[in-house]
Order: sequence, then structure tokens, then C-alpha cells
Amino acid sequence: MAIDLQGLSARELDSLINQAKQRKTTLKKRKPVATVRRKLEALAQAEGYTVAELFGGRGAATTGARAPAKKAAKGRKLGKVAPKYRNPANKAETWTGRGKQPRWLAAQVKKGKKVEDFLIKK
Repeated sequence: MAIDLQGLSARELDSLINQAKQRKTTLKKRKPVATVRRKLEALAQAEGYTVAELFGGRGAATTGARAPAKKAAKGRKLGKVAPKYRNPANKAETWTGRGKQPRWLAAQVKKGKKVEDFLIKK
């Protein structure tokens, strides 16, 4: 964080100095993170938990209580979906209609064909 001290007035500098002193005092009163972490781990272990169980995190075991719902991750695998579109030039190339159009379909659409022309008839 860079602050342009040249553009500040004397009053603004005094205010900045006071804020910095208050922040420094607050930081001095805090215990090191490692110390606090050890205390939390010891307390959780004494009660039969892990820190991951209490505060979330990777590999958090769920005992009895229902796990919190996870947000959908990017690239999450959904169930299998039957293909809806097929490349007439290569029957092995299909597309479900989800996600980005495959290159073969995008090329055909660019030539003026409609996506509906490639629907698989049931």
C-alpha cells in the first residue's frame, strides 16, 4: 500500500500517524498465529474434534451432523446425459447440447446450417 505523503497536509499526516500507532498497538497485543493455532487444536482435540470438523476445510469429517451444502465447483461433473446432436460426417461425434458447441458443429453453423439439422431422431 503506497501512500503519497507529498500530497498530504499536516493535519492529514497527523491523522495517518495516529492511525498507524493504533494499528501497531493492536498488532503488538495479538499473540502469534502459531500459538493461537496450537491452543485451538489442543482444545478441539480435548473435546474429541479436529479443527477441520469445527471450522470446515479439506477432509472435514462429519460425525452425526449433516454436512453443509457445498457450492458448485467450476467443472463439476453432472450425471450422464444422452446426446442430442450427431455429426453426419462422423457418427461417433455427438453433443449433448450442454457446454460449448463442438468444433464440427460450430463449423457447420458458420457455413449456414442450423443446429436443429443435426438433432438425433428418436
